[in-house]
Amino acid sequence: MGNVIMMIRVMPAGVDVNLDELAEKVRQSAPENTEIRDIGIKPIAFGLKALMVATVTPDEGNIGEEFASKLQSIEGVESVTIESVELL
Repeated sequence: MGNVIMMIRVMPAGVDVNLDELAEKVRQSAPENTEIRDIGIKPIAFGLKALMVATVTPDEGNIGEEFASKLQSIEGVESVTIESVELL
């Protein structure tokens, strides 16, 4: 099997959440076989911003869903959504 690139949107719990600290927690939460390619900030509305996380992971099992569940448990995270999954 090959690899997939996933775009994951991480919504903070509020506008007062420090996105730089949240991005660092996301990097630290990545499983051993998952590469974080990029973390960007996307404005949503009314001052709220989301982290857009680009990851590369093997196309096997439920690695993407497991990583998303792990991100959901980070303090300061309101929700996690897998925006897209594409084969590399």
